[in-house]
Amino acid sequence: MNTEYSSITDTVKKKKAKIATIDQYKIVTLEHDTIYADTSLTIKSAYRQNHLRKDLFGLLEFSNIGQPLNTLQYSLTSFSPYPEIGFTGKHSNYMQADQIRYYSAATPFTELFFNTTINKGQNVDSFITLNTSKNLNFSIAYKGLRSEGDYINQLVSAGNFRFTTSYATTSRRYAINMHFANQDIMNEENGGITNVSNFESDDPDFKNRQRLQVYLTDAETLLKGRRLFFDHAFRVNPKDGNNNLYLTHQFNYEYKNYQYKQQTITSSITDNNNVTTTVNRFGDSYVASAINDETKYERLYNKVGAAYENSLLGKFNFFIDDYRSNYQYEKVIVDSLNNAIPANLYLQFNNVGGQYEYQKNKWNGRFLYSRSITNQSLSDLDAKLRYDLNEKIKFDFRYRNINKLPNNNYNLYQSSWVAYNWSHDFKNEKINSLSAEITTPWLTGQVQYTVLKDHLFFRDTSSVANVQIVTPEQYGNVINYLEIKASREFKFGPFALDNTLLYQKVDQSDLILNVPDFVTRNTFYYSNHFFKKALFIQTGIVFNYLTKYYGDDYNPVIAEFFVQQEEKIGGFATFDFFVNARIRQTRFYLKAEHLNALFSQSNYYSAPNNPYRDFVLRFGLVWNFFQ
Repeated sequence: MNTEYSSITDTVKKKKAKIATIDQYKIVTLEHDTIYADTSLTIKSAYRQNHLRKDLFGLLEFSNIGQPLNTLQYSLTSFSPYPEIGFTGKHSNYMQADQIRYYSAATPFTELFFNTTINKGQNVDSFITLNTSKNLNFSIAYKGLRSEGDYINQLVSAGNFRFTTSYATTSRRYAINMHFANQDIMNEENGGITNVSNFESDDPDFKNRQRLQVYLTDAETLLKGRRLFFDHAFRVNPKDGNNNLYLTHQFNYEYKNYQYKQQTITSSITDNNNVTTTVNRFGDSYVASAINDETKYERLYNKVGAAYENSLLGKFNFFIDDYRSNYQYEKVIVDSLNNAIPANLYLQFNNVGGQYEYQKNKWNGRFLYSRSITNQSLSDLDAKLRYDLNEKIKFDFRYRNINKLPNNNYNLYQSSWVAYNWSHDFKNEKINSLSAEITTPWLTGQVQYTVLKDHLFFRDTSSVANVQIVTPEQYGNVINYLEIKASREFKFGPFALDNTLLYQKVDQSDLILNVPDFVTRNTFYYSNHFFKKALFIQTGIVFNYLTKYYGDDYNPVIAEFFVQQEEKIGGFATFDFFVNARIRQTRFYLKAEHLNALFSQSNYYSAPNNPYRDFVLRFGLVWNFFQ
């Protein structure tokens, strides 16, 4: 253990040990950007007090914690030219390689996170990191979520284990960041409520949400994944100088497994006249019971490169990568038209590319271009530029041009549901995006314009009531998307009003990309110190609102949102009352979510037939230790 420093919270005087400062507790991203441990209590940190540990503005949660998130702000959709397994609705709780953080700590550093959930369960996230020496750091972390939910068959159980290590020689001639992650996300799936009029009636009997009938009573999905990742670099010249030459290598092996299980095939539906009928929610099935669909996926990625760094010109990096993936099932299916649905989809291709990084005075830029040199056609152009006028005013610009291979579940899927079997060869998606952002003490503004070509999406093709037949499609026309987002906080002594407004406009021939025109969040709160500044408190009300729009529906068989044009959601407001407090390195959070649900009509939905969260009182805390 590194014993050169004593903790910043150590009250015992030591003659030789130095007192560690907060900037010696570093948190490093995959791109080697560095931030420092933060124990402050702000309204921004309060927004991140949730199971994903991030601000959820622009995302619409379902009624239970850990369920899929419906996207309100389209620019939050992340793109990569490389194909993924798909099943994107399950991946909001899945930690990707670029979300893992690496550390350097003067003394052992621990964080404990806790939040209550919906009914029975809890949400915890804890980690400890320490440096055994100045050069070597280890961290181990586990995030667990279990939430019963208010409705029938809605349990969420998830676990995310992470282990990281970072090492650098004293001269930093060699450096490596490595992590191992093991994750599992299980959701009981009820497919939504069958009779929305019961939910909206405000009948006291249906205030107990367990009395509302749902489509699926014994279905569940499970996503499991394991990943081994490391990123390392070796400086060829022995001493760090004005001119440096590096050899780089990145390795990423990942295995994923997605399962959909459903014991009972038929669903019971009771109408307003108390007449009950049965229906197969997803059409005909090859089996009479006990559906167990399983998709396996392996990916191996290697990138090797050489980088030249000049103190005046910047850093030039040239690389070649190798991508291999196998997306597979256990059998070949032949449909009624004698079309064969293959058992696997194997992909292998190579890219070459270059990246240039420049940081001088007030300018900071990173420019990347890569292109396939094998039969698969894909490319990525990503240009970022920042200008710091001063410490408080910054300008950011970004241009992105991606030629993206489809996710695997668009081109191949097998299921015990007859209509959920397909094999396609879709064209690449083309995404052009230009954005600008300004950050000032008075206003933070963002503008983004995106053009989508050959956009892939899912659609319900069923014409039978209460039956979902969701299939992939590719849109032949161009979609133009414009986003304007602005944030501003006004302060009046101990009072403050924090505002975020989002405006979106979509130009398209058909209703394919559907988002609300306006989304707003306004927080009015009071902050002050008490007991000789030993206690800091924030308390106030958060107002959220989104306009009506044809929100995407959710299908649990393929764990994807799909386009629908029949029912609008939105047009409702939520009020959350909160009291947050900080004592030393501990922050406490008490929140009454959707307070107005106690006296307003039940007409709030996250997706058609999927109600938004009712009123709930939740408690949480974040506790940091600097041993």
